[in-house]
Amino acid sequence: MSTGQESGSHGRGIEVRHLRAFLAVAGEGSVTRAAARLGVTQPVVSRTLAALERHLGVRLVDRSTHHLALTPEGADFRDKAAVAVAAFDEALDPGPLRHRPLRLGHAWSAFGPYTTPLLRTWQRRHPGTPLELLRIDDRTAGLARGEVDAALLRGPVDTPGLVTEVLFTEGRVAAVASDGPLAARASLSLADLTHDAVVLNTVSGATTLDLWPPDDRPAATVTVANTDDWLTAIAAGRGSGVSGASTTGMHPHAGVAYVPLDDAPPLPVLLAHRDGPGHPALPLLAALAREIVGGG
Repeated sequence: MSTGQESGSHGRGIEVRHLRAFLAVAGEGSVTRAAARLGVTQPVVSRTLAALERHLGVRLVDRSTHHLALTPEGADFRDKAAVAVAAFDEALDPGPLRHRPLRLGHAWSAFGPYTTPLLRTWQRRHPGTPLELLRIDDRTAGLARGEVDAALLRGPVDTPGLVTEVLFTEGRVAAVASDGPLAARASLSLADLTHDAVVLNTVSGATTLDLWPPDDRPAATVTVANTDDWLTAIAAGRGSGVSGASTTGMHPHAGVAYVPLDDAPPLPVLLAHRDGPGHPALPLLAALAREIVGGG
């Protein structure tokens, strides 16, 4: 379906398929993988993306490297495109929209100790609207890319176009090798972790070097891209890590011991959704999350 307006010097009007192609390329980082995801050929995706760029008069994707990256203009446009496609799909949903699955993303630890109560209570109260919990290794758990309807996030989130609500805060723990000298301690301080490397999940984690004072930071860092690699690196003795207390129960590991941190600031746990049209069951999800936390 067309936008209904032609763009004179830019040729034919833009359709939803142009936005879908752009979002697929943005999400996959590759025209080839985007084509496979959309079920079309690579040239079709390339032409569709080029047409969108001509219409907007800006370059959305940097093609200078093998792994495609968004330009600053492309990053800004991605959120708008995701909202527009979501609104289009909702408007044309042939069935009762409330029965469409509600996709809830998270990058790690989900809703912590409240995860199971949330899922069970939702199933009991809203059996006609499946709640799908999806782990996506991304700072916004796929929310900014339009892969989920809402997300459970930790730490500050400054991604444009998102609305967030703090549901609760949790203490932080140190994650250390279970056979190392720090594992036997009843508690630790941030300074205890500065004598060795610290493992940082730079893709979806909430811990950065800013957690430490500028004059007392860890001796070195090891960067990983997801929680599984984070745990593996710590178990292998490559360094220690810092995470929220929920990680203790959600990600047990035989080679990792979790020790409370006495002086680390608490970590906020947020419920986030895109600003604009969204799944109609989002208010129900937010209300249930608040109820469960309040009754916990």
